[in-house]
Amino acid sequence: MYVAEATAHGGRDGYVTSRDGRVDLQVAMPPELGGDGSGTNPEQLFAAGYSSCFHNALILVGNRAGYDLTGSTVAAKVGIGPNRHRGYGLAVALSVSLPVLDANVAAQLVDDAHAICPYSNATRGNIDVTIVLG
Repeated sequence: MYVAEATAHGGRDGYVTSRDGRVDLQVAMPPELGGDGSGTNPEQLFAAGYSSCFHNALILVGNRAGYDLTGSTVAAKVGIGPNRHRGYGLAVALSVSLPVLDANVAAQLVDDAHAICPYSNATRGNIDVTIVLG
């Protein structure tokens, strides 16, 4: 259906570009990992991608079920740290706000969105993903 293309130049201390030119960003190590924080980083980009993708899946399942999700939001926190394989891994926490819906309906929509979201499907079984509804 669609293929995105991006290229990294210089790893975590360089820049990333997309083939269509819409992404042209400096990347830098965050201060917490010893960098100067002068650019974005892969974890921020992953958080932006996951939150927007999950929110779209949520809107889709909400609309299919007849709910208007105006005012809803999805925020993502993406952490990086050592894993048990002597490498590094990610963990994600999604915070979903559905202020006008009953808690049971909201929980069902979140579960349905998690089942169809491409990011959720890609990460399932690979990284820890926690979803908080509030």
